Amino acid sequence: MNTMTHMGQTARIEFDDKDNIFVGRLLGITDSISYHADTVVALRQAFVEAVDDYIETCAKIGKPVEKPANGKILLRVPPELHSAALIAAEAAGTSLNQWATKALHQAAYVID
Repeated sequence: MNTMTHMGQTARIEFDDKDNIFVGRLLGITDSISYHADTVVALRQAFVEAVDDYIETCAKIGKPVEKPANGKILLRVPPELHSAALIAAEAAGTSLNQWATKALHQAAYVID
């Protein structure tokens, strides 16, 4: 994965071939925070500065720092999938929430 984390914030990193720079953007928040650099070391520094500046700015203007997630997910899935997931959870001896948490964890942390 091409991500960086700092102070509870995660950013996705991409390479801009046209400008020959790395570009990062914070994920999971509505505020638009991005940064760039031409080396990985400089990118890490720019990321830390961007996150720290975001946190400081939020404090100055009295706005809460957005968290990428609060732990609650509402999903709309086809009834057949819902039924299959319920059956799979029961067969595994767990609740649907525990089963889905495990499935999401496995899917989110797959290493390419």
